[in-house]
Amino acid sequence: MASQSSPADPLDLVLGLRFFEQMLRTRNLEDEVQRLFTDGLVRGTTHLCQGQEAVSVGVCGALSPGDTMTCTYRGHGAVLAMGAPPDQVFGEIMGKANGLCGGKGGSMHLTDVRIGAYGSFAIVGAHLPISVGLAFASRYLDSDSVSACFFGDGATNIGAFHEALNLASLWKVPAVFVCENNLYGEYSPQPLTTPIERLADRAAAYAMPGVVVDGNDVFAVHETACEAIARARSGLGPTLIEALTYRQVGHSRSDPAKYRPEGELEQWLARDPILLLEHALLEQGVAAADLEVRRRAIAEEVTEALERAKSWSAPALESRLENVWA
Repeated sequence: MASQSSPADPLDLVLGLRFFEQMLRTRNLEDEVQRLFTDGLVRGTTHLCQGQEAVSVGVCGALSPGDTMTCTYRGHGAVLAMGAPPDQVFGEIMGKANGLCGGKGGSMHLTDVRIGAYGSFAIVGAHLPISVGLAFASRYLDSDSVSACFFGDGATNIGAFHEALNLASLWKVPAVFVCENNLYGEYSPQPLTTPIERLADRAAAYAMPGVVVDGNDVFAVHETACEAIARARSGLGPTLIEALTYRQVGHSRSDPAKYRPEGELEQWLARDPILLLEHALLEQGVAAADLEVRRRAIAEEVTEALERAKSWSAPALESRLENVWA
């Protein structure tokens, strides 16, 4: 089953403008992260989600306070969409003491439990069972919170994916599994690693709905997520969402992505999620000048957040033993 909104459908303009700003915030932050990496200011490597912003913004925009989220090492957008402060995100990526994790996690381990962001995970698929645990805890504690879990297409081929979906369905825990299918598992195109085309079909083996959605249409993603979250919150169990999207850059900052077929990137750039939403808002009567004002305001906000983060100190040497148990 596929879900896609139509340009002719009337949009919730307040929501659309909020989505526009949120996606721009991620795009601008990651543009700056790329420059920081080039300048040698990023501790470790980093993986950008440019082109995939509609998935994280659409899903996290459907969550409520108290809900939880886990994501991959390509998780800047998801953590920002949950409400993490951009300056603390920058600080963590640069290894600053005021970063989200005290500068000790870096780009691949962004975590902010204050807002329900229970972590980016560097090991592929390692967080799926953790999301099931968060969902089980919700039911055990008689809460109505839902656990959302983002992962890539490559993760659907590992044991943790199948174990997590099996247990989540068996226990009917309030979880929503969101596969960000960007066509590549690291450097390998999906057809070389996976014998089926639609990964959502795997939901049938675990007696849960499998939904395919246009991952570059933020309203379609949001609508699909709202339905899955409502289903989970009402006690009907988990859903697997396959969001079809594309990463506009390489797997990591050391990857020029020369393995992509000629013309593929250009086709997807024409369907950039920010561009699609901008066109939809203009068609619904939002003034181009209004969008430009918002674009400049977000750019200024991100620049100011970066400058604050740059001014912060590195963690004190003695902090290396904090939160470590033996």
